[in-house]
Parts: sequence; structure tokens; C-alpha cells
Amino acid sequence: MTAASAQEKGGLMPAADAARLESALMALRRQIHALGFAEELPRAEEAVTARQELLDTLDDYVLPRVRRGNAPLLIAVAGSTGAGKSTMVNTLVGAQVTTTGVRRPTTNSPVLACHPGDIDWFAEDKFLPSLPRVRQQGLAMPGKDGLLVLAADERIPQGVALLDTPDIDSVVESHHEFACKFLDAADLWLFVTTASRYADARVWEFLQLARERDTAMAVVLSRVREEGREELVEHFGTMLDANGLEEAERFVILETDKIESGRFAHEIVADIAGYVERLGEDDELRGEAVRRTFVGVLDSFRIRLPELAKHVEEQVATRGDLADQVTAAYDAALAEIDESTRNGSLLRGEVLARWQDLAGSGELMRALPATRKRGLRRMAGDPRTPAKLKALEAAMRDSLEKLVIAAADRAAEDVLARWRDRVGDGLRVEDPGLASATPELGRHAGRSISAWQDHVVELVASEGVTKRSVARLVSFDEESLALVFVVGLLGFGAGDVDVASGNSAVPQRLLKALFGAESLRHVGAKARADLRGRIAALFDEEAARFTQVLDAAGMPDEDAPVHLYQATYSLEVAR
Repeated sequence: MTAASAQEKGGLMPAADAARLESALMALRRQIHALGFAEELPRAEEAVTARQELLDTLDDYVLPRVRRGNAPLLIAVAGSTGAGKSTMVNTLVGAQVTTTGVRRPTTNSPVLACHPGDIDWFAEDKFLPSLPRVRQQGLAMPGKDGLLVLAADERIPQGVALLDTPDIDSVVESHHEFACKFLDAADLWLFVTTASRYADARVWEFLQLARERDTAMAVVLSRVREEGREELVEHFGTMLDANGLEEAERFVILETDKIESGRFAHEIVADIAGYVERLGEDDELRGEAVRRTFVGVLDSFRIRLPELAKHVEEQVATRGDLADQVTAAYDAALAEIDESTRNGSLLRGEVLARWQDLAGSGELMRALPATRKRGLRRMAGDPRTPAKLKALEAAMRDSLEKLVIAAADRAAEDVLARWRDRVGDGLRVEDPGLASATPELGRHAGRSISAWQDHVVELVASEGVTKRSVARLVSFDEESLALVFVVGLLGFGAGDVDVASGNSAVPQRLLKALFGAESLRHVGAKARADLRGRIAALFDEEAARFTQVLDAAGMPDEDAPVHLYQATYSLEVAR
């Protein structure tokens, strides 16, 4: 069915206008359908419900109405348990098309009764497309929950259909959901309540919903005793007026035992039957009801869509906050490493022991003078490299590696703690490995630190220290000098901090003598920046695990609210 059919008699608008509106509605539907929510977060259930209700409204009512503006008027007979909805539908049809009885709730399969000339429209999947349906054969029989029963009868005026809906206050959840679904798909509500139930909160929740959406409505007060009738009807009318439903058609059904074959005596509902007949006969009256409800539903989008957008913005903000917490935790870990590589704490334990052994034995001064062509890596695996130098280099690498792993462990714990503070248990983290660094970090950190040590050799060489000489008699080995540089850099920071050892002052005095203070600061800044960058890259890989958790949670991306607002604006323009 195309929008061109809206131009037929009784249509909502000219075909061109209908086509523009349908296009805007479809764009809006795509944006709503694309929205995802992390369902464990606070208020997520409200967001998911709001999203689904908008989709249902579009699919079950708005889009079908735009595509066929002259489709039969659907009257949803709705209301309280035991109000006599099914009995009234049977009476208005003139045949038992829906089951009645003392069992509550009675309606487990909604029945839609219409003229045979209209049944094809309701049988199409463009009307309530998600709902399975079956055509009734013979007498009304109980069906299955979730199944729409279509009943054709020539006594129903063409252009009008009656839908017997589940009770709005049903204790069966599926019946309640069905009632809401059918009310959303209807053009007019024939709302039935009883003299004993009309003041119930559930009744007024639905009546308020009709008022908010400006749904065309008629209200029936049933089971009214003759005694006290005037006062009761007046009170109910006052309540309707006070709640903005003064324009609703009003009918009264007296308490009666004149019920046979699931039907009232005709005279009891004669005024209601006359109202339904007028709707079938009068194109203008029927079109007015359709247009009022249709426009009211579109007007409700001006409230419902911003409310949905707020839910989207809330989850976008939550996602941003959680992502910021990941960044903050790993930034803190990086700052911790910065401090540890400046305050001399690395020159303790194994590293300090290796340095003191090397410096105190005199082997350091024997290793510094160059003994062969420059440019060849001598440290790792070279049998001519002094064992104590190799041991110190390995100790420095291991110490840095352990520092990185320990900081990453604390960062991972910190992220989870920050997330719990932000959303409690609202974000499901199923991988226990997230509470610590990845098993691969040690291997990756070892490679990165080794690469950094090589880079320091290049920095030392680039300063030309090994090309120069002391009194032009002695040149220095790049690799050995680079190791001394690393000890000085990590042990003394900017050169103003010593650790408690006389031997530990050797690298600072030597480095200042060879580089000069300015050059030493320049090379030291480059070396530190390079180390920091390599560790930051490792932490980025570690933090990516948490980003993946946020991605998998289903939260909308930051552009989603903008797209939703744009689609809403386009709908307003198309209207």
C-alpha cells in the first residue's frame, strides 16, 4: 500500500503530503529502532519501554493510517474486568463473536469484528504487523493468548470495526500488554467501566493517557443500579470533566439480568448501537474521529520523543563518565610510573645491588672506553660484554617491567572500583580477568623497554659524546655509556636527588662531565618522553578492554541524541 491511497475519499491528507509525512516518519522510526540501551543501568527499563512504545505506535497505528487514510475506523472496546465489554461487542454485532463468562479475565484472544468488505484490511500484515491472526469460523471459541481473531459479520456497518480487548486491570501480564497494544492501534476508544470500579486508579491511568493523546473517546458506565443513578452518573461526569475529558461521548448501562447467548437485550445498548451506526454511515463524523486521534498521537510525539532523547542523553553521559574513569585510572597509573622513575625508587633492591657491584669493582671504568668500531650492539649476548654490565641492564629492564605490570594491575582494579561507585552493579562485567593486567602485558612491556633502551643508545650517540674525547685521548662505548645514562636518569630524575649510596653518585658526576648540564637535560627529557610514550601505548591496549565492555553494553553513541532530534524536527516540518 502506498501513500497515494491517502488521497482516496476519507483520506487524512493529499497524496503528496502523505508521502512527505511517511518519509519523515520512516526516518524517525529508523533512528528510534537503531537506539540501544545498557539495560542494567538505572532507568534503563524506562528507556527501553519508551523506545518500544514509540515503535509500536508507529508500526501499529501511525504508519498504517498514513498509508491508508480511509481504512475502516477501529473502535477498541476497553475497560475494567467484568464491565461487560465482550457482552456489549456481541450485542452491537448481533451475534456471539467473542466469549463471555463468569471466569475472570475472560478475553484471552482479542476478537476484531468487522463487515466482510473490510476484513481484508485487518487481515493484512500492515495492520498490527507483529501480531498473528486467524479468521473465525462458526461460533466464537476460546483461542490462544497472543492471537487476534478476525470475525466478519454483515450486520456491522461497513467502515467501522469493533475490537474486544483484554481487561486493562487484568492480573495476567500478557493481557495487560495486549490491551495497551490494541488501544495504541485504535482510532476511537469505547471505554467501559462499572459503577463499582469507575474510581479505580487503573481506570484513570488509561483515561489520562487518552486525554494526553487527545484520542477520540466514548465512555460507558455499566452495572448502574436505578437507585442512586443520578448521583452516581453526575459524580462520574464531574470526574471526567475535571480530568479534561468533557468532550467524550457518555453512555450508561443499567444493572440487568437480561443477558442471553452472551448478549444484552438490544434496548439496553440502543444508544451505543446508534452511535456506532452513525460512525459507519457518516464519512465526516468518522473522518473527524480518525483525524483527531491521528493528530493527537503525532502531538504526543512532541513530549514522548524528547523524553526518549533524555534517556538517550543520560546513557550517553553515563558512557562518557565511565570512559573518563578508565582514562583517569590509567593516567593515574602513568603518573605513578613518572614519579617512580624520578624519585630514585628504582635504584633499590636488585638494581642497586648490580650497580654497586659494577661501580665498586672498577669494571664500569674498564667498560666505558670504546674497544671496537662504534655502531655495533655490544651489550646483549656479546661474550665480550662484561657480565656485570649485562646483569645491570637486565635488572633495570626487569625492574621497569615489574613497575609497569604493578601499575597496570592497580589501574584495572581502580577502573572497576570507579565504575561501581558510578553505576553500582548496573554494568555487567563478566570477565574476571578485567580486575588485573592482561597476561600478555609482561611480554609486551619487556619488548617495549628493550626497544627504549636501544633508543637511549641512539640518543646518546646523537649527542656526539662518544665522538668526543677526554683530553682527546679516550672515546666512549655508546652502549656502556647509555646504560650509565639510564641509571642516572631513573636514579636521579633531573639530577637533584641521590639515593643512600656513595657509589650511586657516580653516574651523575660522569654524565654531567661528558654531556654538560644543558645537553644532559635535553637528552634526559627526550628519553623520558619516549619511555612515557611507550608505556602509555601499553596502557592504551590495557584500557581498550574496558572500552570493549562499554561497547558491548549496548549504550547509544554520542551522536544518537542529535540524530533523534533531527528526525523529530523533520517530522514537524513534514506535518
